[in-house]
Amino acid sequence: MCGICGLMHLDGAPVAERLLRRMNDQLRHRGPDGDGLLIDEPVGIAMRRLKIIDIAGSDQPLTNEDGSVALVFNGEIYNYRELRRRLTARGHQFKTAGDGETIVHLYEEYGADALKHLRGMFALALWDSRQGKLTLARDRFGQKPLYYYQDRRLFVFASEIKAILAHDDLPRASRFSADSPQALAEYLSFGYVPAPATAFRGIKMLEPATTLQIDLAGAAHEQRYWALDPLAPPDPAATAETHIDELRDKLDEAVKLRLMSDVPLGAFLSGGLDSSLIVALMRQHSNADLKTFSIGFEGDDSFDETPYAERVARHLGAEHQSFRVKPEALSLLSDLVWHHDQPFADSSAIPTCLVSKLARQHATVALTGDGGDELFVGYERFYAAALMNRLGFLPTPFLRGAARLLSLLPEGTAYYDPVKRTRRFLQAASQPLAEAYFDLVRVFSEESLTGIYPGAGKHLPTLDRYAQADQPHPIARLTEANMRSYLPDDLLIKADRCSMAASLEARAPFLDHELAEFAASLPFNLKLKGSRNKHILKEAARGLLPAEIINRKKHGFGIPLGAWLRRDIGPARDILLSRRARERGLLNMATVARLIDEHETGKRDHNRQLWALLTLEEWHRQFVDG
Repeated sequence: MCGICGLMHLDGAPVAERLLRRMNDQLRHRGPDGDGLLIDEPVGIAMRRLKIIDIAGSDQPLTNEDGSVALVFNGEIYNYRELRRRLTARGHQFKTAGDGETIVHLYEEYGADALKHLRGMFALALWDSRQGKLTLARDRFGQKPLYYYQDRRLFVFASEIKAILAHDDLPRASRFSADSPQALAEYLSFGYVPAPATAFRGIKMLEPATTLQIDLAGAAHEQRYWALDPLAPPDPAATAETHIDELRDKLDEAVKLRLMSDVPLGAFLSGGLDSSLIVALMRQHSNADLKTFSIGFEGDDSFDETPYAERVARHLGAEHQSFRVKPEALSLLSDLVWHHDQPFADSSAIPTCLVSKLARQHATVALTGDGGDELFVGYERFYAAALMNRLGFLPTPFLRGAARLLSLLPEGTAYYDPVKRTRRFLQAASQPLAEAYFDLVRVFSEESLTGIYPGAGKHLPTLDRYAQADQPHPIARLTEANMRSYLPDDLLIKADRCSMAASLEARAPFLDHELAEFAASLPFNLKLKGSRNKHILKEAARGLLPAEIINRKKHGFGIPLGAWLRRDIGPARDILLSRRARERGLLNMATVARLIDEHETGKRDHNRQLWALLTLEEWHRQFVDG
C-alpha cells in the first residue's frame, strides 16, 4: 500500500525535486517504509511505500526493460502471479518479485486496456516517455483514491488532496460559496462531496473504473473501462440451493487471494454477518494464529457489538483484541478532517479510525466485510423501500399527518429508537419511491436543508444521476444507485482514509469484481426475500457460523454520538456558533442554534446533522482559513 503523487508542467518547465518531495511528504502516513521518485524534465512522479509484498524489492517507481515506461502504484494486484507467467512467456523480463511491475509490462502489451486484466484494488500513474503521455487509473469500485488538478500550464495528481495543495502555484479556494449553491446543498444532503467534484475549486476526483490520459500539450482523454452489469430481476422459481455452492466457491477464492502477504495479517470483526463470514473463510485457509479486532463504546449499549464479535472469535478460535471507546468524538474531529481533506459527515469514521489503530499494533494488513451489504442487499433501507412500494395505496396526507404527530414525541439516541425510526419512515413514505429512499439516507431532509441553507433554492440534490433507467425493478434500481454513490464516495473513502491514517492496508474480499459480477447475476429475490435481507448469503454461511450470528438483525457500524453530544453539547455549541462560523455567512445560524437546543433537550436526535456541521466548520478552519 502506498501514497502516490506527481505533476506535469504543460509549459515544458522542468520539475523541481524539492517541490515533488514536499508533495510526497504529505503522504508519509500512507507509506512509512520508504519513498521514491522519478523526474523526466517536465514530468515528475513520486510515492511513499508501505511494504506488503516483496519487502526487499519492488521499490518504486517501477520501469520496463528500457526505462521508457515508469509506474507509481497504490494497492494490490491479486492475480499478479498468473499475469507474470503469461508475460514472461511473451518475452518480458522482470526485475522484482512483486505485483506492481506486472502493470508496467501489461501496459507494453495492451496500452490503457491493461487495466481490464487486473484483479485487485489500485490507483496508479504511469509515465510513457516515448509517447509523452501520463496515464492515471483507479480500480473498478474505487477502493483506492486519486485526485487531480489541471490548468493551462500545470497538471497535478495525488492520492490525497493535501499533497496537491502542497504545490506552490495551486490556488486554494472553497466550492462552498454563494456563487456555487449546489456544492453545499449536496454536502449537507449526502454527507460527503459526490465525485468527481471535491470541496476545492479546480480539484477533481478520478472516478472508479476510469483511466485519464494526458499529454504534454494538456490534451486529456477520460475513459471508463468497466461497469457492473444491471442487477438481475427477481425469478419466482429461483432457489438459493441452486447457487450456494458457486457462491461459496467465489467467496472462498476472493478471500484466499487477499491472504497474499509477506507481513502480519488480521481482520476487522464486528460480529455482523459480513465480517464474520470473511473471518470464517480465512480460518479455512490457515491453521496459524488468526488475529481479529473489534471496538465497543461507552455511553449506549445499543451500539456495542463486541459481545457478538467475541462469540464469533471463540467459535473460530481467533486471537481477538477489542477495546471500548469513551466519549471522545470532538477530540478526534481535527485529525479526522485532516485525513479526509474534506468535510465528511459519516461519524462511523471515528470507530473505523480507532479500530484501524488497534489492528496496526498487531498486523499490517486487515481484511474487512465492506461491500457485503452492497452486493447482497443488506441495508434495512432496501427493505424499507420495498415496504413503502407496497404501501403506496395509503394517502399522502395520512402519512404526513402521522409523521407530524410523532415529531411531537421526544426522540432517544439509541440505535433502534422506535420514535425516530418510525417518524423517518412515515415522512419518507409520503413521497415517490426514489425521493423516499433518498430521504432515508440523506443527512438534512429537503425541508431542513432549505431551513439551514437558504441558498439551496432550486439546487436540491437527488439520486437521479445514479439511477439507471434501463433497470426495471424499482428496488434493484435503488441498490444500483447506492453502489454508485454511497459505496465509493462514503464507505470506501472512510475505509481508505482511516486505515491509511494508521498505515494499515485494508482489503475487502466482497469487492472482488468477479464475485460482484456473479452476485449481480443472481435473481434479486434471492438477495432480498420478503423482509429478509442477504437471504442467499445467510444460507451460504450455514455450517461456517453460529445460527445466532447468521440470523442477527442488521446493525450498522455506528457510535453513540447522539448520547455523547447530549451529555456534553457545550464544545459543539462553541464551535458551531462561534464568531468565525457566523462570519462565513453560509448557514442560517438561528437554525443551527435550534438544532443544538433540540438535541440537548431531547426533543430530537440531530447527531448526524450536528456532526456534518462540525466537520464542515473544522474543514474551513484547517484548509481555507489557514
